[in-house]
Amino acid sequence: MGWTDGSNVHIDTRLSAGNAADTRKYAAELAALAPDVILAVGNAGIGPVLQATRTVPIVFVLVSDPLGSGFVHSLSRPGGNATAFMTFEYSLCGKWVELLKEIAPGVTRAAVLRDPAIAAGIGQFAIIQSVAPSVGVDVIPVNLGDAVEIEREVAAFAQSANGGLILTASALSAVHRDLIVTLAAQHKLPAVYQECNYVAAGGLISYGPNFLDQFRRAAGYVDRILKGAKPGDLPVQAPTKYELVINLKTAKALGLAVPPSVRARADEVIE
Repeated sequence: MGWTDGSNVHIDTRLSAGNAADTRKYAAELAALAPDVILAVGNAGIGPVLQATRTVPIVFVLVSDPLGSGFVHSLSRPGGNATAFMTFEYSLCGKWVELLKEIAPGVTRAAVLRDPAIAAGIGQFAIIQSVAPSVGVDVIPVNLGDAVEIEREVAAFAQSANGGLILTASALSAVHRDLIVTLAAQHKLPAVYQECNYVAAGGLISYGPNFLDQFRRAAGYVDRILKGAKPGDLPVQAPTKYELVINLKTAKALGLAVPPSVRARADEVIE
């Protein structure tokens, strides 16, 4: 789009890796720099950034239900200083438990890994919990904390038979991606993830938007804001497509035969 870091644009970056205190600190630091635009990632990221500034233009990505969370006033005309690319509406989360039951019919219990410190963690679990009885699955919330806590909780859950995992969307999910994929394999737990990079890393199956596409589309909004557009006039955009990705190698290791109906719907199959 004609922008080169260090030439006609300067980019400052902060990575909090899901640490709430660091997120607040870095949001304040970036706002104090009075930049022309801030890109914020995830529900855990946008809240502190909006608290830090109501004047600097903000583009945020990978956010669930930005309207219900109060980040924007409207999807068509957000108003204020922020606009967004959202990952999904909460209703999509119900598909994860349905998909888990479809690919692993023997599952009757599911541990739902979520970040309870953000509204999105609570919202995603609520939808999963509301859908689970209709497919014969009992769901148990597991809080995403540090690695030791996650290992302990998943190991305890795996002590009983017929279990599966559902990993909801959050910064901590991304931070602990490899650990959770490893634990699912170690304890022979079929697991559903919200994005394809988890399946590429060895996870069983995912259903959700393409994260890289969201960042590419967000770059277009950043470009428009740098050229004078106001974020409040740019509509919040939802994903144009949700992708179903299956790792057949992982399915085989778990002793699962992927139903033809699931495989036929897959956008990508990893052999």
